Amino acid sequence: MKNEPRTADPGSLVKRRSPLRTKLVSFGYGVFYRIPPRWRSRMVKLVTARYSVGSVVLIFDSEADGPERILLLRQPPGRGWTLPAGLLERREAPIMAACREAGEETGIRLTPDQVTPAVPNAVVHHRGHWVDMVFTARVPAARTALSVDGAEVWEARWHALDELPVVTPATARLLGHYGIGPEAHLRDEVDVAR
Repeated sequence: MKNEPRTADPGSLVKRRSPLRTKLVSFGYGVFYRIPPRWRSRMVKLVTARYSVGSVVLIFDSEADGPERILLLRQPPGRGWTLPAGLLERREAPIMAACREAGEETGIRLTPDQVTPAVPNAVVHHRGHWVDMVFTARVPAARTALSVDGAEVWEARWHALDELPVVTPATARLLGHYGIGPEAHLRDEVDVAR
C-alpha cells in the first residue's frame, strides 16, 4: 500500500510521503531545474548562508626576554591595532594566504614550514558571516626587519601580551579565543571549530 510504512532494509522503518506532497515536491524540483544554471545559482545564494574566508597569522617574538610579544599593525582608519590578515584568493590554501598576508602587510616572508595552525584553527564569526583560519608563527623580532607600505598598513610594532595597546573589537574577540587580551574569556565559547 502506498501510504503504509515500508521497510527499506531490515530493522529500519521508512515512511512514505503523502502522494500530494510528493507531487508538489517533484513539481518544485522540475521547475527549479528548468531555470538556467546562472539564475539557479543566484537563487541558491540568496537563501543559503555565505561566509567569507580569511587567514590571520599571530606572529610571536621567538626571542622575547620576559613577557611574550606579538606583532600588531595599525591600519586605516587607525581606531585600534590589528593582526596581519586578509581574505583568501580564489583557490588559495589558508596557510599560503597567511604567509602572503604576513609578507604584504609586515614585510616578513614566511614559508608554510614556519607557520602552524592555531588551536582552534577556525574561528566562525556568525554575525559578520566570515571565518578566520588562524595560524601562528615565531620569528626573532630583533633580527626581523619590518616593512609597511604606509597605505594599507601605517605601522607595525611588537607588543607584550600583558601590555597590549587598544585593539579593534574584531581583533580583541579573535585574540580572546586564544586567551590573549581583554576578551580572553571567549576562549571557552562554542563558536570555534576545534
